[in-house]
Amino acid sequence: MHVHGGTFVARALAKEGVSHLFTLCGGHIQHIYDGCLDLGIRVVDTRHEQTAGHCAEGWARATGQVGVAAVTAGPGVTDAVTAAANAMRGGVPMILIGGQGPKFFSGKGSLQEMDHVTLLRSISKWSVTVPDTHRIPDFMAMAFRKATTGVPGPVFLEMPLDVLMNMHDDEDVNIPQDYRTQNVTGGDPAGIAAAAAILEKAERPVAIVGSQWWWSPYKDSIHDFLKAYDLPVYLNGAGRGALRPDDPRFFRLSRSRALGEADAIVIFGTPWDFRLGYGNDINPATKVIHVDLDGDVIGHNRGAQVGLVGDTGLVMKQLAEAGKRSGPDWLAALRKIEVSRFAKMLPELNSNDNPINPLRFSKELARAITPDTTIVCDGGDIVGTAAKVVDVWKPGHWMDPGPLGTLGVGPGYAMAARLARPNDPVVIIYGDGSFGLHGLEFEAMVRQNIPVVGVIGNDAAWTQIRRGQIQLFTEERTPATKLDYTRYDRVVEALGGHGEYVEEAEEIYPAIQRAIDSGKPAIVNVKIGASAFREGAISV
Repeated sequence: MHVHGGTFVARALAKEGVSHLFTLCGGHIQHIYDGCLDLGIRVVDTRHEQTAGHCAEGWARATGQVGVAAVTAGPGVTDAVTAAANAMRGGVPMILIGGQGPKFFSGKGSLQEMDHVTLLRSISKWSVTVPDTHRIPDFMAMAFRKATTGVPGPVFLEMPLDVLMNMHDDEDVNIPQDYRTQNVTGGDPAGIAAAAAILEKAERPVAIVGSQWWWSPYKDSIHDFLKAYDLPVYLNGAGRGALRPDDPRFFRLSRSRALGEADAIVIFGTPWDFRLGYGNDINPATKVIHVDLDGDVIGHNRGAQVGLVGDTGLVMKQLAEAGKRSGPDWLAALRKIEVSRFAKMLPELNSNDNPINPLRFSKELARAITPDTTIVCDGGDIVGTAAKVVDVWKPGHWMDPGPLGTLGVGPGYAMAARLARPNDPVVIIYGDGSFGLHGLEFEAMVRQNIPVVGVIGNDAAWTQIRRGQIQLFTEERTPATKLDYTRYDRVVEALGGHGEYVEEAEEIYPAIQRAIDSGKPAIVNVKIGASAFREGAISV
């Protein structure tokens, strides 16, 4: 049977179990939609290509599977660049398909023609043009393999219009089979033994678990590892949710103190970047065990006495089988620090100030977060505050912008999470600045019945930047960081959603409940004031 190129794309997606394609329409990619309709793949459209890319990234973060977006040529691709860059820095597997003018017009200046492949090369694991219709299955197979092998990441496939439109006999096309392995890399046995020896002798060991844990098929081995070595754990990125908040080994308010006092640190699947102070605050005598899928990361910024190139979960399993620690229990000492630091937060957590204190905002928001809720973070200062208060109960239920610090991820992540788990609530923790980037996506949510609730901590400023700006230049010299207490709730109401405006702390929780119960995409716009809680937080 003769089929067009878009059908080959859709068949490759279906083969991988892809159920949703995220997009913004364009003439170059319409044949892909046609193929998806025949195979039952839902085409979900957005109002900006950046959001389509973030949807694909968000799908991967929510499900652990590759997310896929398709955008048209030229500005369609350039609009999606930020999402690809965010996925690359965050190590998230996604495939971005970009349209292109027909090959027979190449170099003549067809509509939206530009060199996409070179543009995407530095922010993807692979960037290439599909040369012919009959090669689409081969290139799709390679794309999925490259996106998932080693450190996960984005892949860009440029598909010219004629490649997608041309018909080809499907019996004469090679359909790849068994084209990617599901097996992962384990740690070198000598390194495992050396790491186990360090942990067995440690009196004050600490574990840091990052995003690579989420992609591991051996995620559950974290519990065996902790049982063997009985050490405190700090989570970041997609690692959040690896432990329940009530797990006795889970900590979040004492990390800097723990890292400064530790005699052994094992860091899983995350770099010594700005989030961990580049490793500068660690005692020089501390033994470091660094586990990562990328050997180039090991030893970067902070030396590692043992470096293990491998999958986080599998290495945890190997370490659990290799040794056991029976040293002193210092969990109680760290718990006292956590209790003390939380006690210092209590006056602001219980504050009745008006405008509402950001910590009180976070406390009321946390009340509304159920264990099944997916929490999407799209903001700077308010997200940094809420992260100290809001609990995450399950893996894949916390999505933050990642180390690139990209704002505007909220609608895309949230739409994907709600589609992946249609019966579970999704709440976006918004800053008022970040809402303005892609707020019109609420129209796409309303139209396609994707109920997401956004809760805005509205302090009428880009506060994470403004705070340092005032310190450097005084409040009289602060252009570009002041906003207004804008009624974003009315914007969402005008788009067909549910909107609430809140000025009293005791009204936050019931307003969020009404928003969830409305069954519509919704915004709860909360007027908040200032706090000293985040003083000294970095913005560069």
